[in-house]
Amino acid sequence: VLAAGYFSLFVMMPISQYFHVWIPKLRSHTSSTYFGTTQGSAYFLLYTVPVLLISLLGCFYLHLGKNKGTTAGRRRRWETWRRPIVVMRGLGIVSRIELSLLIMFIALLGWNLGRFLATDFRNITIAPNSHTHHRWQARLERAAVRLGLVGNISLTFLFFPVTRGSSVLRIFGLTSESSIRYHMWLGHIAMGLFTAHGFCYILYWAVTHQSSEIVRWSKTGVSNIAGEISLAAGLGLWAATVPGFRRRFFNVFFYSHHLYILFVVFFVFHLGITFATIMLPGFYLFVVDRYVRFLQSRRRLGILCARVLPCDTVELTVAKTRTLDYAPTSILFLNIPMISKLQWHPFTISSSSNLEADKLSIAVKAEGFWTKKLYELVSSHPSIDRLQVSIEGPYGPTSTPFLRHDILVMISGGSGITPFISIIRELIHKSQNPQQRIPQVLLICAFKNSSDLTMLDLILPVSNSGFSNLQLKIEAFVTREKHPAQDPKAIRTVWFNPDSSDEPMSPVLGQNSWLWLAAIISASFVVYLIFIGILTRFYIYPIDHNSNNVYPLGWRSLFHMSFICICIVIASTAAFLWTKSSNAQIQHTQGLTPQISPVSRSYNAAAIELESLTLQSLSQSVNVHHGERPDLRKILLEHKEQNTGVLVSGPQKLRHEVAKICSSRLAANLHFESISFSW
Repeated sequence: VLAAGYFSLFVMMPISQYFHVWIPKLRSHTSSTYFGTTQGSAYFLLYTVPVLLISLLGCFYLHLGKNKGTTAGRRRRWETWRRPIVVMRGLGIVSRIELSLLIMFIALLGWNLGRFLATDFRNITIAPNSHTHHRWQARLERAAVRLGLVGNISLTFLFFPVTRGSSVLRIFGLTSESSIRYHMWLGHIAMGLFTAHGFCYILYWAVTHQSSEIVRWSKTGVSNIAGEISLAAGLGLWAATVPGFRRRFFNVFFYSHHLYILFVVFFVFHLGITFATIMLPGFYLFVVDRYVRFLQSRRRLGILCARVLPCDTVELTVAKTRTLDYAPTSILFLNIPMISKLQWHPFTISSSSNLEADKLSIAVKAEGFWTKKLYELVSSHPSIDRLQVSIEGPYGPTSTPFLRHDILVMISGGSGITPFISIIRELIHKSQNPQQRIPQVLLICAFKNSSDLTMLDLILPVSNSGFSNLQLKIEAFVTREKHPAQDPKAIRTVWFNPDSSDEPMSPVLGQNSWLWLAAIISASFVVYLIFIGILTRFYIYPIDHNSNNVYPLGWRSLFHMSFICICIVIASTAAFLWTKSSNAQIQHTQGLTPQISPVSRSYNAAAIELESLTLQSLSQSVNVHHGERPDLRKILLEHKEQNTGVLVSGPQKLRHEVAKICSSRLAANLHFESISFSW
C-alpha cells in the first residue's frame, strides 16, 4: 500500500491540483517554527517518510523469515513474465516484466514532461520589463525547468539498485548485483535529462543576454553555479561509463564514480533541501548502507588456506561464524592490503554456508594485475606464512528457488562456473536429507584448455563424502585442444599460520542484522529531525522569522547534509560496536577462533585419501569432450520435463545465445535465469 501510494505521487505530480491545492493545504498543516513554512515539511511526509517506512517494514519482514514461505505455485504465476523476450545490445537480456516496467517508467517521465510543458506553454505571459522578448524564449526557459524536474524523478530511484544491504530490494525479490543494470538505465536517463536541462538554460541565457547568470550563487534561491558544478561532476562520471572505456580503464571508471559525492552535494546546494527531499530517501538508505559497509571493511581477517590450481586459479578460504548465512551465487568484496590498500574486487562465493558452516571460500582467476599478484603471493608460499584480508559482504539473494525445478541445467563458460559450484555444494547438503526433493543436475561447462578442467575439482569440498545422493551429470567441453593433456598437474593446498588477532567472519550487525538495520535507519532519521528542529527554532527562526528571504539557502542545505551524515555515523557506529561486543562474547563462549594450521590440523595422508575418494566419485559423473563446442539448442530442447530450470553464467555472447533459445516457442518448459558472477 505504501509503495502504491508513493508511486502514485509521481503520476499526480504534473496535475495542477497537486501543486495548487494539495501541497499548499498539506503545507499549512505542517508549517511550524521548528521546520519552517516552506514545502520541505510536506515533501518530507510525501516522499521521504513512505520509503523509510517501506524499508523498516522490509527489515522486520526479512527478520521474521516470511520470504522463505513463498510457494512454488506463486512463483510459477510469474514465470511467463520472467521469461526473456528481448536480447539487444545496450539493454541485454530483458524479461517481460522488466520491459513492461521500463516502458511504464519512460511513459511516466513522458507524462510528467508533456503535462508540465502543455500547462506552462498555455499560461506563458511575457512581462514588459523581463529579459524574455519572444514566446519561444519563454518556452525554452520553461522546457529547461521541466527537464530538470523530470531528471529529478530518475535521480530519485538511482541509488536503490546500488544499496547492497537494502531491505527494499530484498522484499521485491531483487539483489544489488542483479539490479545493477537498472542503475545504469536510470543513470543514463537522468544524465541525459540533466544535460538537456543545463544546455537549455545556457542557451536561454545566451539569447537573452544574461551571461552573468552562469556564475550566480543566489542567497535564497536557485544557485546556478552550484548546478553547473553538479552537472560537470555528473558528466565526468558519465563519460567513464562508456563500455569500451570502462573495460580498458576499470580503475578510472571505479574512482571517477566517487564524483557522485560532488554531484549530490552541489545538487542540494543548487535546489535547496526542499526539492532535494524528493530524491533524499534513496540516497539516505545508500549512505546508511555505505557507512555500515565501511565499518565492516575495517575488520582484518586471516586466510586459513588456499588451493592452488594449475589453471592460474586459487581458492581462498577464511573462517566464519555459524551465524553468518548466505545463499548460493552470493558475492563479496575483497581487499588485500599487501597488494593494494585501496582496491576492492568482487568475487562470487564458491562455498555453501550449510555444507561448510565454519568456512567461506572464493575462487580467483589470475587475469588482471591484481589477481595475478595474488596468485604469485599464494604460489610463493612459504615465503609468506600469513595473508591478511578485509571483506565486505556477502551480498546475494535471500533464498534459493532452484529446488522447485524437476531438472536443473546449468551452462557456464570459462570462469562462469564459479556460482554453480556454490549451487551444487548447497544441493549436496540438501541431498543428505532423504525427505528433501532434489532436482537432477546437468552441468554443461566450456573451457579453453585442459588445465581449466581442474576447476571441476572445486565442486566437492575435501571434508564432504555425501555426493552419491545427488544426481549430477557434467558435460565438459575443451574447445581449443583436441587431445587430453599428457601430464596434468595436481592441485596444491597451502596452509597459512593463524594469528591471535584474527577473528572469524561474522555478520556485520550480528545475528539480528535486519533489526539492527531498522534501528539504525529509524534512530538516525529521528535524531536528524530533532537536530534540524532545534536548529531551525532557536537559530534560523530568530533571524529569518519563516520569511525564507533572509537566511542563506546554502547554509540551510549544509546543515541538513551535515546532520544527516553525523546522525548516520553515530547510530551505525553505536550498533556496530554493540554487536561486535556481543559477537566477541559468543565466539569466546563457543571457542570460535581460527584453529586450522599446518601444526594443529595438517593436510595429512587421511585427508589426501578422502580427497582422492571424493574426486574419484566426481570423475565418474564427468564426460569430457575435446576440440568441440556444446550444441546448446539441441541439448536444451531435448529436455521435455515440464519444469526445467536453465541457469547460465559466463560471457555475454553465451548468455544471449541461451536466452534466445529459452525465449523461443519451442521452449515453453525452459525457465531461464542469468547468473551474474565476479571472478
